[in-house]
Amino acid sequence: MNDGHTTRTMHLAAHFPGVNNTTVWAGPPASPTTTPGRSATRSPSFGSQIEFSSFEHLARTAERGLFDFFFLAEGLRLREHNGRIHDLDVVGRPESITVLNALAAVTERLGLAATVNTTFNEPYELARRLASLDHLSGGRAAWNVVTSSDAFTGENFRRGGYLDRADRYTRAAEFVATARELWDSWPEGGAPGTFDHTGPQFRISGRFGVPRGPQGHPVVIQAGDSDEGREFAASAADIIFTRHGTLEAGRAFYADVKRRLAEHGRAPEDLKIMPGVTFVLGDTAAEAQEKAAEIRRQQVSPQTALLTLEQIWGVDLSGYDPDGPLPDFDPDPDSQLAQGRVRHGDPRALAAKWRALSEEKGLSIRQTVIEATGRQSFIGTPEAVAEEMTAFVRADAADGFILVPHLTPGGLDEFVDRVVPLLQECGAFRTRYEGTTLREHLGLSRPVAKSSAASGT
Repeated sequence: MNDGHTTRTMHLAAHFPGVNNTTVWAGPPASPTTTPGRSATRSPSFGSQIEFSSFEHLARTAERGLFDFFFLAEGLRLREHNGRIHDLDVVGRPESITVLNALAAVTERLGLAATVNTTFNEPYELARRLASLDHLSGGRAAWNVVTSSDAFTGENFRRGGYLDRADRYTRAAEFVATARELWDSWPEGGAPGTFDHTGPQFRISGRFGVPRGPQGHPVVIQAGDSDEGREFAASAADIIFTRHGTLEAGRAFYADVKRRLAEHGRAPEDLKIMPGVTFVLGDTAAEAQEKAAEIRRQQVSPQTALLTLEQIWGVDLSGYDPDGPLPDFDPDPDSQLAQGRVRHGDPRALAAKWRALSEEKGLSIRQTVIEATGRQSFIGTPEAVAEEMTAFVRADAADGFILVPHLTPGGLDEFVDRVVPLLQECGAFRTRYEGTTLREHLGLSRPVAKSSAASGT
C-alpha cells in the first residue's frame, strides 16, 4: 500500500438499533449478555425506542467519540407476522426527522441522518423539512434515501398502492434531483427564486420556502447493494450504506462503486463507502468469542428462530421444535405471512442452502438460524478490533463504518471508551472535529449554488 493508503483516516457513524434483529432489549447495562431477551420489555435504566433519553444517550456518546453522524432508520408501518405485531415493533417506530430536530439542540458537531422514503413522500415537503433541519443544526443534516415496492406499507398512504420494483429507483432518482433543484432555487445570500420542474414523476413550480442551508445541500446517503442501488449511489449519493463482508468482498464492492463514479463525472472522493457493522469486545480473544456467541443466542431465541424460519418457508411452523430438524418441504414463495419485511432472494434456494448447512453440521433449527444469519462483524480485544477496522480502510475495502450496537442506548459506550483511543493513537481516526458541518467532517465539497433557478428535466 502506498503512503496515501497507510495514512488514510476512517469515518465513523452510529446507527440507533431500535427495531431490527440485532437488538437485545433485556439485560442491565453492567451485564448486557447475561439475560436472554427477545421481547420489547424495557430495562428500567435503559429506556425504549420511543423515549428521547435513549436517542440522546447514543447521540451524545457518538459525539463524544467524534463520530461523523448519527443515523436513524425508518418504519412506515409496524411489521406483522401471522397477523401479530412483530415483537420489536411494539415499542413504536417514531418519525426520524422529528427526533433529529430535537437532537440538534443537545449536540453541537454530530451529523444527523434521517432515513426517508421517496416512494411515499413528495419532493417539496421533504426538501423543506431537510433544509429546516440543516438550518436548525448549523449544517449537520443528512438524508438516507430509501425506496419501497411493498403494497403492505402502501396501504398506510393515500395512494394505497406501491411502485413496481423497476420504477422505485426511477422515482428516487428524479426525487433527489428535484429536491436539489429546490435547494438551489434560493440563491446564496439572495432573495428566493422560482423553480419549475416537469418530469415523468413530478410536475411542480413555485418558490421554495427555506433559504439555502449551511451545507448547500444536506448530505445524501443511499442504502443498497444491488446493481441498480450501486448505480444510483454513484450518480446521486454522497455516502453508500452497504453490507459488511470479507476483506476481499469489500475490496471488490469498493472498486466497483468507485469505478462507476467517473461515468457520472464524479471523483472517487465524492462518494464515501460505509458498511454497517457490529462489534463485540473482550479482554481476550476467547472472552470476546464467548460474549459474541451469547449475544447471538439472545438475538435468536427459540421463538425467534421459528419466526425467522417462517419468514422463509411462509407457513406457520409454531408446532415445530426449535431444537429439532428443519422442515423437509419447500417454502411457499407467494406467502404473505410476514408483512412489512423484505424476503430476500428465492425462498426455495435459501431453504435448500439452509438444509444443506443443517445436514452438514448436524444443526437444529435454532442452531441453523444462528449459523446462517447475521453475525458480529468485528470480534476481539479492543486492540484487535481497531487493527482490523484500520486494515479494511487502508486496503480500500471501505471508507469507514456505520456501527450498529446490539444494546439500546448504551451499546456504543464501550467502543468509544476502548477502541476510539486506539484508532486515534495509530492515526486512523480524528482527534478533534476540524469543521462544524457534516460535509466538512466527511471531506465533501459544498455544492455550488446555481446562478439561476433550476429547470425541469
